[in-house]
Amino acid sequence: MRGARLPFGARARNVNQPEGAALARSGEPVRRATGRGVVSVYLRPPAPGDRDEFISLMRASRAFHRPWATAPTDDERFDAYLADCRRADFEAMLVCRVEDEAILGFFNLSQIARGSLQSAYLGYAVGKPYARRGYMREGIELVLRVAFLTLRLHRVEANIQPDNHASIALAKGAGFRREGFSPRYLKIGGRWRDHERWAILAEEWRTRVEDGRPLAGDY
Repeated sequence: MRGARLPFGARARNVNQPEGAALARSGEPVRRATGRGVVSVYLRPPAPGDRDEFISLMRASRAFHRPWATAPTDDERFDAYLADCRRADFEAMLVCRVEDEAILGFFNLSQIARGSLQSAYLGYAVGKPYARRGYMREGIELVLRVAFLTLRLHRVEANIQPDNHASIALAKGAGFRREGFSPRYLKIGGRWRDHERWAILAEEWRTRVEDGRPLAGDY
């Protein structure tokens, strides 16, 4: 349920790519066919009006997220999250259900680097009531379209704890490769924790889309 780190956001815009973050900021959600003929979720940026629903979901999911991730669970942290959304190196995306617009979880692209790197770190978590129902599998497909088509990134990396099998399955099912192991990489819940490095390149993603390979898993 976790990739790199919290919080979220970015401010890159490509007027030639109407889908993705630029379109989301104009007030329209990010929607795209999933290849299964059914669209269950869409992405949109967080807003002040999401405070109560988001905090409630993350509070109810604290034990479920531990020790893989932390998320805003009070007003102060939610305000900090919204502030981070205004940063140029951060892209925040809420995963919402089409049928009732409920917030299901989130993805974030952080530490977006330009120049010769064109890369970002991917982090994510799903609310406990919505886990293992395929929502995040659809969501990550939309996120990768934002990363590679709208933000024009070359590489996306997710750092995941080795025992976080659900999160690894989500990344692997979306085409990420395991690149290596980083001991005591991130401090989560007061402890330095080992992580595996998973990544996908733009050309790998395009080949996967062109070949029509479906996403795997039920996350």
